[in-house]
Amino acid sequence: MLPKEIMRRVREIQVRTGRQVADVLAGEYVSVFKGSGIEFDEVRPYTAGDDIRSIDWNVTARMGEPFVKRYVEERQLTLMLMADVSASQDFGSGQRSKRECAAELCALLGFSATRNDDKVGLLLFHGGIEQYIPPRKGQRHALRVVREVLTHQGENESARTATSGLRRWLQLPGRRTLRPDRQATDIARAMEFFLSINKRRTVCFVVSDFIDDGYERALRAANRKHDVVAVLVTDPRELEMADIGLISLEDAESGRRQVVDAGSAAFRSAVREQARERVEGLRRRLASAGIDLIHIDAAGSVVDPLVRFFRARERRFRR
Repeated sequence: MLPKEIMRRVREIQVRTGRQVADVLAGEYVSVFKGSGIEFDEVRPYTAGDDIRSIDWNVTARMGEPFVKRYVEERQLTLMLMADVSASQDFGSGQRSKRECAAELCALLGFSATRNDDKVGLLLFHGGIEQYIPPRKGQRHALRVVREVLTHQGENESARTATSGLRRWLQLPGRRTLRPDRQATDIARAMEFFLSINKRRTVCFVVSDFIDDGYERALRAANRKHDVVAVLVTDPRELEMADIGLISLEDAESGRRQVVDAGSAAFRSAVREQARERVEGLRRRLASAGIDLIHIDAAGSVVDPLVRFFRARERRFRR
């Protein structure tokens, strides 16, 4: 995108998501994501009734009288948005690509965090780490996060057509062309980087189409210390093939190509079942690791799935 077009898209998303944050998500975000516990505030002289376990013995020894540590509840959150910017994210059969849908989702979460005076950071990844923006507060910083997701456009514009980028999702065989890391996906590597730089407990949204293998262990390890939420972004054509006859599919990440007969009812049924099993299989694997999954349709609303997730999690916490 050209700079002017990028800023126009950012402003559009800000206006649209700003209204949605105010009208729909206000309170939902706050009620679900709490502070990470308690943090040290100060030491003060011991008074009758204080818990002796809170005595700071080092200060007590220096001052010659008992002092206790005082803690306060930590309200501020750190939100990390991990957005997949690999080539498969450029696919879109409708008005927006999966990447543009991810940008709008990041905007909603980023502006919600800003509204709650929380910090928000960004990690863009593909086969490697593309960009890392440390968590900070403020509206201007949230706008930068959205801009960076939009700026990293894929190199293969044909991936946005309805007949490209589907082969790997459908797991079809075909001729393979080696592609650089820029077009691949490595969620495990991204999670390892995230763990290496974030020692403080963080709410982490992993936004991807999850067209990758072998990342469950890394997600599970991250979720032990942090609050990891997976966001699956799919296009309608990845879930159900249209009756359009013979078409050539290309994997945007590996370069594999395959000609298929989309006019075959049996083929379309197999595609639909395979796609359903892929989504449900991902949901089961993540659930076994204690990780929530939000499924976003690139052609539909981003707000509705988020609100359902917030409310479902709030009900679960109240039990």
